[in-house]
Amino acid sequence: MSELLAIVRSADEDEELLEEIAQGRPTRVTVLVEDSRPDWASDESDEGRATRDRLATLLSSIETRTGATVVGLAGDRGQLRGWRFDRVVSGGRVPLAA
Repeated sequence: MSELLAIVRSADEDEELLEEIAQGRPTRVTVLVEDSRPDWASDESDEGRATRDRLATLLSSIETRTGATVVGLAGDRGQLRGWRFDRVVSGGRVPLAA
């Protein structure tokens, strides 16, 4: 069993994030939504609805592409205290310093 944490940031990184997740061949994926408004889950504005629609599409795509089960969605790192992951991916990879 492979536990993976996927950190969601900007929408333009979603495809790269999906690719990284698929490469990890996880059995279970937890999704952390970073860099978003803290009230995105209950925000009834157009922006809030768009964020939730985007996440629903992303979660479905993760399950379809990888066969993994999405086991949770977190809005901040504090919600994941005590959880353990075999791998963390975030899309938009940051180059390593030489």
